[in-house]
Amino acid sequence: MRMMQVWLGVLLMLCALPGAQAQGEQPDEIRLASEVWDAYTEADGTGLGWDIMRTIFEPAGVRLSIHSVPYTRSVGLVRRGEADAWVGSYRDEVEGQVFYPKHHYDRDQIVALGLKEKPVPTLDSLGTFRLVWVRGYGYEEYLPNVHDYREVQRRGGILGMLDLGHADFYIDARPEVDYLLGQAAKPQQYRVTNLTQLPLYLGFADTPRGHVLAELFDRRMTQLIASGDLRLIFARWQQPYPFD
Repeated sequence: MRMMQVWLGVLLMLCALPGAQAQGEQPDEIRLASEVWDAYTEADGTGLGWDIMRTIFEPAGVRLSIHSVPYTRSVGLVRRGEADAWVGSYRDEVEGQVFYPKHHYDRDQIVALGLKEKPVPTLDSLGTFRLVWVRGYGYEEYLPNVHDYREVQRRGGILGMLDLGHADFYIDARPEVDYLLGQAAKPQQYRVTNLTQLPLYLGFADTPRGHVLAELFDRRMTQLIASGDLRLIFARWQQPYPFD
């Protein structure tokens, strides 16, 4: 009897801990990790991406807990169970300890940035060029015939690599390329070429908590697409609506 009382006391203490929840119960917050992207997932919680996430989760009683970290670290936090999902993943980009919901929430316009003197790249011709992109983005899995590429830790030296001929094209989403060009001394010497669009997903932790939140995400996305409520958010940020 004494041992039963001890175990009952331990159980009651665990249930009283912050964040404790029953199996399958909906959490009251979602821990989202993301790289800081300009006007999309800013560290202060502003941007199109965070507005989308708030519209999905907060009306369902789940508040956002934001963790601003480099992209590869955001994936690592989810795989270790220290975050529930990371923002900005491509479908099946990461295997093991993560899973993907049915719905995407946005699309990336993938572009190539290069000097105007270079030939205009196409999806078919990419394999003939030397490419560079940010480490962890995995574009080799989504672009055809890619062979010669380098990954860099930061975008700071990209323009120098192009100017010095160390790479032919920089591959990234359009907003990141526009931000980079905004810092260039001579932006007119570069050309941006559209390549393809890639749907963006939340990558969820493969845990009971992660599965509950992913089911909520898919349910809310179905509702929001049907109602058109998300269209208003994209219009406010003057970005193309990804569900037409």
